[in-house]
Amino acid sequence: MDFDKKYIKQLDWLIVLILLGLAVFSYLGISGSAHVGLAMTQMKWYFLGFVVLLIILTIDYRFFRALSWVFYAIGIAMLIGVFFTDAVRNTTSWFSVGPIDIQPAEPMKLFTILAVAHFLAKREEKKGKPEYFYEWIPVFIIVGIPMLLIVKQPDLGNALVYCAILATMLIVGGMKGRHIAIMGGLVVGFLGLLSYFYMFHKEDIFDKLIKPYQFARIEYWLHPYSDATGQGFQLLQSLIAIGSGQLTGKGLTATTQASLNWVPVGESDFIFTIIAERLGFIGGGLMMILFFVMIYRMIRIAMETHDPFGAYVVSGVLGMFTFQIFENIGMTVQLMPITGITLPFISYGGSSLLTNFLIMAIVLNIGMRKQKLSFD
Repeated sequence: MDFDKKYIKQLDWLIVLILLGLAVFSYLGISGSAHVGLAMTQMKWYFLGFVVLLIILTIDYRFFRALSWVFYAIGIAMLIGVFFTDAVRNTTSWFSVGPIDIQPAEPMKLFTILAVAHFLAKREEKKGKPEYFYEWIPVFIIVGIPMLLIVKQPDLGNALVYCAILATMLIVGGMKGRHIAIMGGLVVGFLGLLSYFYMFHKEDIFDKLIKPYQFARIEYWLHPYSDATGQGFQLLQSLIAIGSGQLTGKGLTATTQASLNWVPVGESDFIFTIIAERLGFIGGGLMMILFFVMIYRMIRIAMETHDPFGAYVVSGVLGMFTFQIFENIGMTVQLMPITGITLPFISYGGSSLLTNFLIMAIVLNIGMRKQKLSFD
């Protein structure tokens, strides 16, 4: 334990209040879905989340640096272990421990951030920031191993989150412009190669690299009316629900699209649709303001901390949350393709919510101790 009353003054209470506000939006969203009973279950997970947050705040965050590789190894073992479980909805992404389902890809996000932050901080403390492209290869390996395992499940949505984490930590880590240009060229080249395979080797190569159902998400994201009662149904119903909410919403009892299950997985992936239908543009906008302020406060913490490890951890978390929020809300309004990425702190899910609380607790922990230098 490492706790002092002086840390209470350093705690970012605004983020704590924002988490309470997001709990309200989570309840309102889930209770308006076709699975009303899950709303109270989510509140129980929220209670456990705040307990986790309180416990983590009493521990110096550098404890997680010391054990970062241990956590990373445990996470990799869990990701491998799911391949020996039964598939759920054509994916092997979950462990069932009694009545609780655990998705290893969720805590692995944190473990990956800790491992990369440990590597970059140690490198910076001993030799300074990387100068040459080959010095970034260990970072690619650290992020690439869990990302490839998650793609294999398959869970492309969560794999994309790891790309966001990687990109953010590379930029904050000081990757030079020419190195970023090299990576951009590799990405463009890869996309060009995929296009070539699609045009000339679709069945023998392209369909093996990109599953047909994954590519169909792109097609029906761009042209949902081409299969309005099939692949495009979910997106179209989402647009109808959000549009029908108008400025102030239909209220808590007059919703139709969400409560009657016209929008599938409304309690999870498409929870923003329910919130917008019930509370309208004002309610949805208020929720996004809470996210914006939360991200802003996290940027402040990253900028003010004196510890490179702490700064890298917060930057990785920023990349993760920002991408998930943008992708989840974007896919409900046809701005982004539909993936299985949930809305942090809002969508239903125990393992996801507890992981997010653990991550936020570490961020707040770093903020509380941002004036405490590594030799204290």
